[in-house]
Amino acid sequence: MNAGVLAFGDSITNGGGELQWGVALQSWALWVARGLGLPYTGYAADGARVTDVAGAQVPAFLARTALPDARYDVGCLYAGVNDVRSGEWDAGGFEAAYGDVADVLAARCDRLLLVTIPLDLGRPRAGARVVEANAAIERVARACGALVLDLRDFGARNLVMTDHVHPTAFGQVAIAERALDVLAADGMTVRVRPSTLITPGERTRRHALQGDWTYVYRALKERARDAADRARRAVRGA
Repeated sequence: MNAGVLAFGDSITNGGGELQWGVALQSWALWVARGLGLPYTGYAADGARVTDVAGAQVPAFLARTALPDARYDVGCLYAGVNDVRSGEWDAGGFEAAYGDVADVLAARCDRLLLVTIPLDLGRPRAGARVVEANAAIERVARACGALVLDLRDFGARNLVMTDHVHPTAFGQVAIAERALDVLAADGMTVRVRPSTLITPGERTRRHALQGDWTYVYRALKERARDAADRARRAVRGA
């Protein structure tokens, strides 16, 4: 019997955060495991780049697992968001490290699910780097026979936080639903839809207005922070 779902990645896969209308913010990969009725093992960490996944998460898994010879039903890898948003983007290095992690997962998992990065990522947008990273992810997927969860078009106000990076609680569920569609198309049995497991609290007009104002306030803070960062970089470059 296989050991379920194994996941590597950054804060998006690690999950955790504030409630959204009473729904807890849980990892999309955990929701996938629940949807498949399988155990979940996660090594994702906040702020991780793909080199952190390869150099810290994979070794941690190899050193700590109590089931060194186990096979997993699904391996999940969602990494690259922090890479494309950093000032040290290296497309070739990213692809090499990403491929190393994918190889580890492919050797231990019946199915490997790799995730592309939303094009509307961050403020200011990461832009062309996302396109380069997604092309690398797809090349790795073809090389190791992985499935691809395409999130290029992912993003909506109730699904992504004001930083345009992190999914909300509903966003995590939406990613899991897409992932389960990919896995179901490849022959896996989905035992329950995550969207049926959440029970959002009552959304009154007053609550809706509070949510609207909170979103606007946080969005303005993000824009002000971005403007300040750009001004500081301009001063340093002058």
